[in-house]
Amino acid sequence: MAVIALAGCSGAPGVTTTALALLLTWPLEPGRRMILAECDPDGSAVLHGLLQGTLGDRYGLRNLSVAARQGDLGDAFWRQLIDLSSEDGKKESPHDRLLLPGITDPAQAASLGPVWKALGVIFRGIEAEHGHDVLIDLGRRGAFGPSGVLAEQADAVVVVVRNTLRCLQAAEGRVRALEERVGDVSVLVINEGPYPAGEVQRVLQVPVVATLPHVPKDAKVLSDGVEQPRHFIKSPLMKAARTGGTLLVQRAAVRRARLDPGGVRAAGGEVARAR
Repeated sequence: MAVIALAGCSGAPGVTTTALALLLTWPLEPGRRMILAECDPDGSAVLHGLLQGTLGDRYGLRNLSVAARQGDLGDAFWRQLIDLSSEDGKKESPHDRLLLPGITDPAQAASLGPVWKALGVIFRGIEAEHGHDVLIDLGRRGAFGPSGVLAEQADAVVVVVRNTLRCLQAAEGRVRALEERVGDVSVLVINEGPYPAGEVQRVLQVPVVATLPHVPKDAKVLSDGVEQPRHFIKSPLMKAARTGGTLLVQRAAVRRARLDPGGVRAAGGEVARAR
């Protein structure tokens, strides 16, 4: 199981849409959970996109700063999660695909300074103690600054890019800076442009771990909350995301085995209480 951070670059590479596609298709064994934490300091894209503003600020990252000051962060974390796992309103939800919504205003990021490191410990505890996977959406800027500690603690850091000239040029500097901060990184490509994976790897000098198709109609279900077409979960985007999730888990396992062969990081962190 793994803790994986997704980061972006300038423009709109599609980090949050990618993260949601991965959450909803992530390969899960019985009893396991997938948690997507929206930790973008620029603010939540899910609350006003997929969720259409229906939750207000009742759930999410902003509420954890108060809990941290009260020494209740471990329990409060689980209370802030919302369930996205039910594919059919007539079926009982398995509660295995969970979302921590992000902040509602970028100004709220200033109050989260002490929370980022504690969240990193919680994520590692969830993974180590319960075998759940954690996906962290860091947006365009979140892999740097105070929230960058989440990237440092992740098993793998993946930069989401579009294979267009504009996006690849913007990604070069971001990839180099991330390598300096966290070591090796990899890339997930949104296949909008003309450059194949091999060319992306040559330009960015990092491996392409997965590719998702550029299908705006399907992507808008996740990014804007438009009505889901029939058999959406079987669409090319979601099928590719399922494959991508498997490849990301493999990538994280290989990187962890190389950097932490004795399991020291997993064993040394504080474990969050299970729910």
